[in-house]
Amino acid sequence: MNQNNFLVKLDEDGFPPPELVVRTQRFFIDLHSHLYEVKGYVIEGQINFNMRGIKHTYISGDIFHLLPNQFHSESIGNMGLKYLVSRKLPNVDEPVIVREFDT
Repeated sequence: MNQNNFLVKLDEDGFPPPELVVRTQRFFIDLHSHLYEVKGYVIEGQINFNMRGIKHTYISGDIFHLLPNQFHSESIGNMGLKYLVSRKLPNVDEPVIVREFDT
């Protein structure tokens, strides 16, 4: 999927306009979750997510999707990362589901 298609899909799925994030150096964020849903589009570089012990790697042109309360860790390599990301808060009328995680 290209960047324009990603932007159209975000709008269709009710996500707000994305923000541009640039990470210029290696980083790691340990196991955590978010209260919101996340969709991202990798412009340059690579991002890795570890979910339930399975590593998922996304490179330029890839889209990643995290559900609310989905536990994960994330990292990028030495080449840095440039990506678009949008976050959608859950509907307040829907129950909040907390997903358990395996270590």
